[in-house]
Amino acid sequence: MKTIQIWVTLFLAAVNCSAQQPPATSPPKPNIIFMLSDDQGWTETAVQMHPEVENSKSAIVETPHLVKLASQSMRFSQAYSPAPVCAPSRISLQTGKSPAQVRWTKASRSHTAVDGFKLIPPQSIRQIAREEFTIGELLQSCGYATAHYGKWHISGGGPEQHGYDESDGDTSNRDAAPHKGDNPVDIFGMGKRAAAFLKKQVEAGKPFFIQMSYNALHYPENARPDTMEKYRTKIRNGNDRLVGRAAIGENLDEGIGLLMETVDSLGIAGNTYVIHMSDNGGGGRGGNPLRGGKGDVWEGGIRVPLIIRGPGIAAGSWSHRAVVGYDLYNTFAEWAGYDEALPKTIEGGSITHLLNGQDRPVSRSREGLVFHFPHYQGDTPHSAILKGDYKLVYHYETETSQLFNLGEDLGERWDISSSKQDLCRQLEAELLQRLKALGADFPEVNPLFDPENPPAIQRGRGQRNRDARGNPRNRPDRQNR
Repeated sequence: MKTIQIWVTLFLAAVNCSAQQPPATSPPKPNIIFMLSDDQGWTETAVQMHPEVENSKSAIVETPHLVKLASQSMRFSQAYSPAPVCAPSRISLQTGKSPAQVRWTKASRSHTAVDGFKLIPPQSIRQIAREEFTIGELLQSCGYATAHYGKWHISGGGPEQHGYDESDGDTSNRDAAPHKGDNPVDIFGMGKRAAAFLKKQVEAGKPFFIQMSYNALHYPENARPDTMEKYRTKIRNGNDRLVGRAAIGENLDEGIGLLMETVDSLGIAGNTYVIHMSDNGGGGRGGNPLRGGKGDVWEGGIRVPLIIRGPGIAAGSWSHRAVVGYDLYNTFAEWAGYDEALPKTIEGGSITHLLNGQDRPVSRSREGLVFHFPHYQGDTPHSAILKGDYKLVYHYETETSQLFNLGEDLGERWDISSSKQDLCRQLEAELLQRLKALGADFPEVNPLFDPENPPAIQRGRGQRNRDARGNPRNRPDRQNR
């Protein structure tokens, strides 16, 4: 029955899109290439992500192709991934819904009562539902050829069961591990497959959507040997992981450059949107102005690079409006000419007006952005709400909140909740009401918790491993990566 309903939905959407097809003399529908990196933090490219924050770029990693792309694009200084870990972000990008709504907030397994934490985090579904109307299916209904290369990581049978004509299958992290040498984590293999696909669609005169879900910066030890040696020389006293991340970041940039060369050589750059984004933050290494990292909803865990080039976008332009990854669902739908009303469950809003130079907030079904991570990883279970410059972080263990003004305190160093108690109470109530309305899962009290022996928390990469009291631990909990 579900399959029949889906095909009916696709048929009706196709009829609608066909009805909206412009006359033959009108410009063709734009192509879309969405490049999604993995664990690449806000400051881990050579692209400065805020014009007034000098250290909003890496002083080490060389990414000349992204620098060139940024010079032709709009940069978003306040772009957020839907989640601070990969799989929840990826299902959110496919569905236009927050991880809280789809009830998938943790990438790896969630802890249980026997793990001994004060709270028992909720268990994530960890599989995309067949009834979800993905962005791939939406674009197919509007006449697009669709392809997904690289890391899928949300199960459900893989991309070709969810709106993609071509893919690498139901892939996960492990599928990248064998790729080493001249093709680290399959960066260049993905590029070759994508180039063949887009050439085929150009010859057929058909608009296309390609999602390049790169595995980099995972498996930094797989970086190309010559690049690894370059950064061993460049980074004095650097550990292998830091050297590897820098090296594979440059390898990823090379792959992006080759794909852009293909776009240029085919003469389709003027009618092709190119998006580069990361699935979550990377970590709080030295010089990073942001607090936290992967596995928490501090800025270091969710603020990510976002660069968009395409028709009508002013080269070298900026937007400082808060945008989130699932806004791309609405944006792609608008570019494709999808004229049906999107379901009310879609949480994002189109950012096309920002790309056209109109500086006004994104119109979403609800004001403000909510981030939900009720797990032990970068911090104890917590959630956050962002409205304007104010960001409130709620901690479930203590049932207390912290409040920050990001306009004045990008690093979230000064908790101003005591001086703005009314605002704090208002935002806290709004956060919890919003999450309940979304059907989000919450942590519960653990009857097995021993306050005299709290277990270790695996902090986000780049942060020290500490127990629940903030004391350093020598051995990380590898299960929570």
